[in-house]
Amino acid sequence: MLEFLWSDWRIATLAAIAVAAVAGLAFASWTPRGAVTSSEALLSMGTALAVGVIAGLLTGSRWSMLLAPAAFAVAFELGRLGATGPTVDGFHLGSVYGVIAVVVGRLFLALLVVAPMALGALYGVWISHRMGRMATTPPGIPGWIVMGVLTVGLAGLAVTVARPGSTAPIVGDDGEPLPGSIAELTNVTIGGHDQALMVRGTSVDNPVLLHLAGGPGGTDLGAMRDDVGLEQHFVVVTWDQRGTGKSYAALDPVETLTVDQMVDDTIEVTNYLRQRFDEEKIYMVGNSWGTFLGVLAAEQRPDLYHAYVGTGQMVSAPETDLMFYEDALTWAERTGDAGLSATLRRTGPPPYENLLDYEPSVGREHDWNPYSELDTNKEMPFNAFVSENSLMDRVNAMRGLLDTFAVLYPQLQDVDLRAQAPRLEIPVYLVIGAHEARGRAVLADEWFDMLEAPSKSLTVFEHSGHRPSFEEPAEFVSVMTEVRDATYSDR
Repeated sequence: MLEFLWSDWRIATLAAIAVAAVAGLAFASWTPRGAVTSSEALLSMGTALAVGVIAGLLTGSRWSMLLAPAAFAVAFELGRLGATGPTVDGFHLGSVYGVIAVVVGRLFLALLVVAPMALGALYGVWISHRMGRMATTPPGIPGWIVMGVLTVGLAGLAVTVARPGSTAPIVGDDGEPLPGSIAELTNVTIGGHDQALMVRGTSVDNPVLLHLAGGPGGTDLGAMRDDVGLEQHFVVVTWDQRGTGKSYAALDPVETLTVDQMVDDTIEVTNYLRQRFDEEKIYMVGNSWGTFLGVLAAEQRPDLYHAYVGTGQMVSAPETDLMFYEDALTWAERTGDAGLSATLRRTGPPPYENLLDYEPSVGREHDWNPYSELDTNKEMPFNAFVSENSLMDRVNAMRGLLDTFAVLYPQLQDVDLRAQAPRLEIPVYLVIGAHEARGRAVLADEWFDMLEAPSKSLTVFEHSGHRPSFEEPAEFVSVMTEVRDATYSDR
């Protein structure tokens, strides 16, 4: 067979293209979003290497380094045309978020395939030469140098990809794991999908606290690891919701990813924790998008919760967005930022069909709403760089923030807690940053004032904005211990 293919370079080239294209179509069917898990990434690298070897062996030409990846990429993109989300449905280079989508959705994933395929092609050419194909040019010293560098680099990448996330044990004064403590990363089937939980606490006998991250699409594993104060008083459970961070693989099918389903998932996670830790009720803390989930879950099943604690409380996304637009435009025109002003006037006020149109106002929030205590290291993507996250988890943290947001955020146009949750049957505690943006703070105050609950309390953190529990963690621990002392009756 090889002799026949080698007899005509055109036949050999077509065969190499066909092999790479078939591989691209297979990858599109298998992983339409590209590799999502570490195992998928490693298998992608290995398969791409093999495809490259075959292409190089068939053609005997170093041009196969370009030919095979190009054929693969075209077939892969055509094969996954039905995939949805900013990281997969096109190239959006007109915005920062769009560029990020290209980097994490295409360029990084291309690295997992293109580089191994190119390296494989070089090895294939060398094998072809060793098999006696006279028309084949041996690598030579420059070629061997390139092959060596690529081999070492890809081996290092593979080792990095393979390294799993882990969470450090909670230790006592002797440096040994504290008896009765818990520190684990686990996957639980929620809503029919594997979803990740980080569970940490100095004692499994402490009350359970479920943290609901913002977004939609955000992960807070890194932010929760920045301060361990809550772990001294609670079993702290940080949930990577469906389509986020370590649970990004659960994004599809997007047709079943709805706000109602996310609320059901919240209740299912709650019941899992109640059963596992033998607690009649747990505490629920939400931030931003997580406050929608928290309030709606508490409204449906108040019997499951000691109390609800909202930080960066959201009430109505459309009204928040409109105020963000107004404040960003006012700031742009006052400070002479003609580019931002022109962009905002061109897009007009929200809501938008293209979710990337929210970027000019939302992405510039720290410009038009600055405060001296702001520390962006507590926000994405910086807080994803913790040992709990593998390399793929870190990439997926950004992919989820874009793709999951694109699915869920339009659905929030119909959510207004003033209409849907004017009363909760459990104690409610709000923690608001003094520097919170007007578009959130005004509505949170309005909802809190009208809310009927057995008891309610609003605390303002003077040095915080939208994420007060992370910006002033010691103060938040103090609030939560007061909440526990006032409401925990399972002791």
